[in-house]
Amino acid sequence: MLLTAENLTIGYSAQHPVAAGLSLTLAKGQLTSLLGPNGVGKSTLLRTLSNLQRPLSGSISVNGTNIASLTASELSRTIALVLTDRVSAGGLTVFELVSLGRQPYTGFFGRLTAADKELVIKSITDVGIAAKSECHVSELSDGERQKVMIAKALAQQTPIIILDEPTAFLDAAARVEVMLLLRRLAAESQKAILLSTHDVDTALQLSDNLWLMSGNSFHCGPTAELVSSGHLDNLFGNGRVHFDAQSGRFVWE
Repeated sequence: MLLTAENLTIGYSAQHPVAAGLSLTLAKGQLTSLLGPNGVGKSTLLRTLSNLQRPLSGSISVNGTNIASLTASELSRTIALVLTDRVSAGGLTVFELVSLGRQPYTGFFGRLTAADKELVIKSITDVGIAAKSECHVSELSDGERQKVMIAKALAQQTPIIILDEPTAFLDAAARVEVMLLLRRLAAESQKAILLSTHDVDTALQLSDNLWLMSGNSFHCGPTAELVSSGHLDNLFGNGRVHFDAQSGRFVWE
């Protein structure tokens, strides 16, 4: 296991935690999807696991080392994070922005070697925007900007990649394309990839594992196991919507 969290309580106030008692793992070579309704605390969990905010209690370990003890440089070589925030880097080209993913390795002056540049180009190509490599980020659509940020995470070459709704601004075909890319990267590069998404159908088809976060409940495990467990039926807390395990789809009354 690359990442392990034990008895984790997350949130901004000990008196009103977002979620408590979470125990979970991320394994190399697997794609994990975090599902749940808006406002349940998915982004808070992802930010906590990536050490952007401290847990209220409990521990998070990466390769057996407490994440709180990692230096900023060590952390940036371990976890790459892609948030849903709009990218404010319009003056940079796609190549220049993706190149920032090499900062943990290029030293103080940030000079790229030939190997660094080759990796940046490969990362841009892998997400399908090679034709835009010399375009300014300000010229891109929201979906293209999101792909650039995924490419930047790839260029960072970390064993763990965490993404907060990476397909939020993409059309249907692009959502599947990105999910297939992340699944392939997890398997071929033996990365542990965790993402939150509202694209439940695609997550069920392509994820190795699911984390289900709803109200006061949290369930995690292999996708097939959770599909048959009945936990998906209560995912969104709507008595009119139910998950049909046989068809693998949500149905409504």
